[in-house]
Amino acid sequence: MNQTLAEIISIGDELLNGQTTNTNATWMATELDTISIKTIQVTTIGDTKEAITTALQSAKERAQLVLITGGLGPTKDDITKKTISEFFNSPLVRNEEHHNTLKQLFQSFGRELNPINETQADIPACAQYIANDIGTAPGMWIEDNGTVFVSMPGVPREMKTMVSNHLIPKIKQHFTLPVIHHQFFNCVGIWESEIANILEDFENNLPSNIKLAYLPTLGIVKLRLTAFGDDLKTIKKQLEPLKAEAYSLLGEYIYSEGKLLLEEAVGNLLLEKQLTIATAESCTGGYLAHKLTSIAGSSRYFEGSVIAYSNRIKADQLGVKQETLTSFGAVSEQTVIEMAQNVRSTFNTDIGVACSGIAGPDGGTDEKPVGTVWIAYADKNTTISKLLKLRTDRSVNIQLTATAVLNLIRKTLTTSNGVKVEI
Repeated sequence: MNQTLAEIISIGDELLNGQTTNTNATWMATELDTISIKTIQVTTIGDTKEAITTALQSAKERAQLVLITGGLGPTKDDITKKTISEFFNSPLVRNEEHHNTLKQLFQSFGRELNPINETQADIPACAQYIANDIGTAPGMWIEDNGTVFVSMPGVPREMKTMVSNHLIPKIKQHFTLPVIHHQFFNCVGIWESEIANILEDFENNLPSNIKLAYLPTLGIVKLRLTAFGDDLKTIKKQLEPLKAEAYSLLGEYIYSEGKLLLEEAVGNLLLEKQLTIATAESCTGGYLAHKLTSIAGSSRYFEGSVIAYSNRIKADQLGVKQETLTSFGAVSEQTVIEMAQNVRSTFNTDIGVACSGIAGPDGGTDEKPVGTVWIAYADKNTTISKLLKLRTDRSVNIQLTATAVLNLIRKTLTTSNGVKVEI
């Protein structure tokens, strides 16, 4: 079973100097993945003949499919088509189908097709024409010694339409593609390196047609098992025991499969158990409430929040004892427990959660450095608190704290009531 390998070449000075974000490459790689084509390299280059020629030659040596975007406009700085013509030693010739399309398009605008725009109907003689349903630059399909080169406009809307309407069907027809299937596991409460250590033997013993990938983000590690084969039913069956093994090794850390977000998983648990929740936030400034309420239908379980940023609000609005604040400080286990218990009481909810910490970049002490955060969970049966020792980056600490609180809720709700859990 041979897999088709692809390379994406993005052309444009604006991509190199930061004026434009290269979203095209990400989108194309995702689309190729859905049809079992693996993107092995993404190359971004400027609008020069030398850069384009070098990139084409290099891609030809390692990929069977090369997708090229950018540089197909009618102006002098758009040199991709001319360079491709020279690279394949194939002169530009007028494509009458596209020429007629351009005439009709310009007539619909009440304009005449001028000589400069007419040149957009010229493509290398060796190329197959790919229609542009919503723009003026045509696509070009060129086959050369086992490698297919496809040049497309860089305008995202035009490129995406061309890929979806014309390119994907043509690729499926040209290449013999394997079946691919992904199995995702979303993990929280554990670092990527810890997962790698736990899964070392598991990963080493994977069949040759199955690969494991680690896709970490802040506080979350997504694992992806990718299986290749000739039959979907067969590879799904092959993944079943591996899925079971992954759960036996990482079950307590896996909060969902697929694309489910942590806040969605928590919301589903609250709905399933018919529980309501309120939040008391200090260092996160409402970010935790934002995460919970970003999910449609959250009004069925989320009642409200108090952003108790100052000690005065902690005392006046949440009822944290002045003695607690004076003796232990705002960033303490005692304070955050009272915040969680009291917000639950104030909003008359089943659950109250809270966080208080030093997000940074300053405000830390030797005893409580930046990144020191306390979180707490309270319901009618138990109260749980946890100390987090995070980083010095304020934004990162806010996000990690919210993730930790969501995980605290998740783990507590999946543990028997009244039993204190290790988070």
